[in-house]
Amino acid sequence: MDLLTVNDTPGQYPSSYYAAMATPLPPFSPPQGQIDCDVCVIGGGFMGLSTALNLAERGYDVVLLEAQRVGFGASGRNGGQVGQGQRLDQDELEDLVGKDHARELWTIANQSVDLVRRRAASPLVEAEFADGIIHADHRKRFVPHSKAYAERLNSEYGYDKIRFIDREECRHLVNSPEYHGGTLDMGAGHIDPLQYALGLARMAQAAGVRIFEQARVTAVNEGEPATVDLAGAQVRAGHVVMGMNGYLGKLNRRVAGRVMPINNYVVATAPMSAEQQEDILRNNHAVADSKFVVNYFRFSPDHRLLFGGTESYRYKFPSDIAGKVRKPLEEIFPQLKGIEIDYAWGGTLGITMNRMPHFERLSGNILSLSGFSGHGVAMASLAGEIAAETIAGQAERFDIMAKVPGMPFPGGPALRSPLLMAAMLWYSLRDKL
Repeated sequence: MDLLTVNDTPGQYPSSYYAAMATPLPPFSPPQGQIDCDVCVIGGGFMGLSTALNLAERGYDVVLLEAQRVGFGASGRNGGQVGQGQRLDQDELEDLVGKDHARELWTIANQSVDLVRRRAASPLVEAEFADGIIHADHRKRFVPHSKAYAERLNSEYGYDKIRFIDREECRHLVNSPEYHGGTLDMGAGHIDPLQYALGLARMAQAAGVRIFEQARVTAVNEGEPATVDLAGAQVRAGHVVMGMNGYLGKLNRRVAGRVMPINNYVVATAPMSAEQQEDILRNNHAVADSKFVVNYFRFSPDHRLLFGGTESYRYKFPSDIAGKVRKPLEEIFPQLKGIEIDYAWGGTLGITMNRMPHFERLSGNILSLSGFSGHGVAMASLAGEIAAETIAGQAERFDIMAKVPGMPFPGGPALRSPLLMAAMLWYSLRDKL
């Protein structure tokens, strides 16, 4: 199946709350004929848009190719949470790569959130950054670790924006019986992801990036220059940056073996009053819980609960997304049983075996940065900055990310879905125990 079209209409955004509220951009034209540039960026999500913008700001002639519409994929559909740190906790990273490398990864993660804050402040980005993410423990046995982890970030990493919250405070902030405590991170936050992506596109266009939509790439060919083939067009470029994440398809088998597409689902309830919102979730924080298949939620500016959760590993979205997501929503908030759901949508993201991004130099002038594993609002944005500086000759941060050891999925692209599905059934059962 074709992930770009199996669940979506070509050239149209999904019927999401974000798309309904967004200030749209006029469509960009498809590419035609021979196009020459310094850098060709493939993919119009956070990573691709950020890469193109950063390169244009450095004076490069940049072409960006998007197979659908800019912000069409996971960048414009996700929960909007801008998480601090990497996708793995520092404890896990220290075990994986050692303390020195883990600290370098922590610094990069901090830079990623700072970058989103700066970009969101541009008048071309019509999306406000809201502070605070609560990490809520759904099991009592997880609470001591959360307390120790917050204290460790305070004392050993000098990060004073996170603190432990006990069961009583957690219940005060998140009016759910399901949680036993956790942490509140005021260095993290949330944002409207589609508005943010569209804002990056406005900034990139203003900086001189040539953006093409309905520009599906069929091949990337190594060489000096590298060439990028499309139906009815070819781009010749000194450098190519690939940022398709979950929509890579068969364009590069090596990356496809390490970055797997999965689907995740989000709903938006009917609007509530400001008082009802405060009774559910205080202080306009976002929440992500401790389940392996994470439930994540926050409120929109018009007081809708935006609730994401559940995953699937088949290409086709379920026929009743609202019903699928309603189950965990009502488990966490039983007082919302039967609430009207106005929007329900799915999206495809890219995950890796170790849940860390996959950065790779495929040849001397072709880079791939993807596999953000649900942590992409911040890290994909910074990946674009890192890709730009790498092309400009400074690859220190690229190498820090690329040195994280990663494994291909067992069975390769053909067998990874059934094997992962079996593993996820186990983790889903573990979440219930």
